[in-house]
Amino acid sequence: MRCAWQAYLKLIPHRMRQEIDMYGREGLQELRLRTGLESELVFQQGSRRLPFKATNDDIAFVINAASEYSPWAAASVSNGFVTALGGHRVGICGVATVQDGKMIGISQPTSLCIRVARDFENIASGLESITDSVLIIGPPNSGKTTLLRDLIRMKSNLGQGNVAVVDEREELFPLVKGVPCFSLGLQTDVLTACPKNIGVETVLRTMSPAWIAVDEITAQSDCDALLHAGWCGVHLLATAHAGTLQDLKTRPVYRSIVDYRLFST
Repeated sequence: MRCAWQAYLKLIPHRMRQEIDMYGREGLQELRLRTGLESELVFQQGSRRLPFKATNDDIAFVINAASEYSPWAAASVSNGFVTALGGHRVGICGVATVQDGKMIGISQPTSLCIRVARDFENIASGLESITDSVLIIGPPNSGKTTLLRDLIRMKSNLGQGNVAVVDEREELFPLVKGVPCFSLGLQTDVLTACPKNIGVETVLRTMSPAWIAVDEITAQSDCDALLHAGWCGVHLLATAHAGTLQDLKTRPVYRSIVDYRLFST
């Protein structure tokens, strides 16, 4: 298991770091900060409260540390999150700013979900025989991204062709000072911080991939781009939010990829 833990600690207000480092280094999944309430450490088997009530200054510190004031990160806030160095994602709730029916930002953040990015190698072992497109489904925080990352590595290392990854949210293969903090595989090329629909078309034209991988299909434009790539003879690796296969089939956004049987597994 790998994790850019020091990068995670840098997101945390100084007064909380020692206890979070002590309790969370090995198994922490999320840190929850809510203005005026005690901080909450979330683990697979439960949660633990810390005697630190989050303040507005704490919330601002985390967002500033995560975004580093970059234009891409500022734009990402309109989707309710910021991805920090190491692939750690900060989810944000508060007072939304809405324009023309779309959220364009959060002006008064009051709650943060700071997720720990961890990498587990070889959890995709046993899937070597799958040679067609794969869609991984599951509810939030069920390990879809972690499994997808290892499946990408496996395909890349087994010589099954070049794998082009469109890593829109910088969670699959995050960089720390320009260096990937998780192993890529021997034949993996990553396009980072590019919207999936644009990125899929870009790598299809420029990288001669045998496989294209994306995390979290969420929009019709994502599905359209994947359909185009599939019709061009490229295999796909992807994830989607759904509790069951039936849930996937009943959601309108996924109707086209289901009807056209884009994913065989």
